Amino acid sequence: MGIIKAITSAVGGSLADQWLEVIEAGSMGDQTVFTSGVKIRKGSNTKGTDNTVSDGSVIHVYPNQFMILVDGGRVIDYTGEPGYFTVKNSSVPSLFNGQFEEALRESFDRIRYGGQTPTSQKVYFINLQEIKGIKFGTPNPVNYFDQFYNAELFLRAHGTYSIKVTDPLLFYGEVIPKNASRVEVDDINAQYLSEFLGALQSSVNQMSADGIRISHVSSKGRELGQYMSDVLDDQWKAVRGMEIQSVGIASISYDEESQKLINMRNQGAMLGDPGVREGYVQGAIARGLEAAGSNSGGSMAGFMGMNMGMNAGGGFMSAASSANQQQMNSQSKAVQSNTGGRGEDTWTCGCGNVNKGKFCAECGNPKPSDTWICGCGNENKGKFCAECGKPRV
Repeated sequence: MGIIKAITSAVGGSLADQWLEVIEAGSMGDQTVFTSGVKIRKGSNTKGTDNTVSDGSVIHVYPNQFMILVDGGRVIDYTGEPGYFTVKNSSVPSLFNGQFEEALRESFDRIRYGGQTPTSQKVYFINLQEIKGIKFGTPNPVNYFDQFYNAELFLRAHGTYSIKVTDPLLFYGEVIPKNASRVEVDDINAQYLSEFLGALQSSVNQMSADGIRISHVSSKGRELGQYMSDVLDDQWKAVRGMEIQSVGIASISYDEESQKLINMRNQGAMLGDPGVREGYVQGAIARGLEAAGSNSGGSMAGFMGMNMGMNAGGGFMSAASSANQQQMNSQSKAVQSNTGGRGEDTWTCGCGNVNKGKFCAECGNPKPSDTWICGCGNENKGKFCAECGKPRV
């Protein structure tokens, strides 16, 4: 028993009306991976069940569907091509591979004697479209060594992933429950979710080894999908006939200790900037003055206490501010040296502050003019008069 291609001209023509039984896939939604065939046109065999195939029945296969013909519990024929196919008891298996070419021959030999309970001839369909929106979440934090932070961090991830059937015969034999007439992806997700999460752990570890920062993981869904495909190839593609297509991470969160380490590292990076440090020092002084003014024992007592504190800690504050200023001046000189003395439009005021713009941000003095008038009346640029040679005063 097998299938043969129906005459193409019969589709939509008068010959199509002569087909007594036409079978198509049952309702196949975006999350449906497997369903039995149902008769959309019944012939004279009114006693048969809706999903039982009789000799001469026509099976309609739509694009992105894979049809399997089962007889007495044995897979006897299949097709990966869309179109109309007639069931003939006298024919041998035609094995229309379609897009899968010859890759299904070995799988056919492996599962042709397995399958459903041997009671009747039946038709089943497998969805070849990408099955999207399968939800996942890590029940426990996943460890991630971040080279940037030089620390072992822990993250939680939630999102969705998608799968695609790459070997429908293998998928039918290894994944679809026996005697099932319809399978949604959620029906099998619980079985493989633990394997998926194990692959997720291995994949994020590989991303860590490749030097990807933990904060960039959420934007690396495509790369993560590729990592997971590599990890799950043996378990899913080679053994079960399906593979990971993509992984979409909706949210990344860190455990409490990891968040503290990240915050501490980021704060240290900010305070490595002398300008930020100086702002922090000046802000601390300003907050102290504000707190002293609102002292419940009277502002005078507050200022006296602050004065004592500043006398005790003033040396440190002054040294810190001086160190900040020296580092900023050194950076400014380095910039001027690298830009031929132009300092990227910065200038140093007489008070020592490095500025951009027309006025000093520290003391308010205007930016000195680039030109000056010599005593001889000549207008110059540079340190000496181009007319008489006198130095700029």
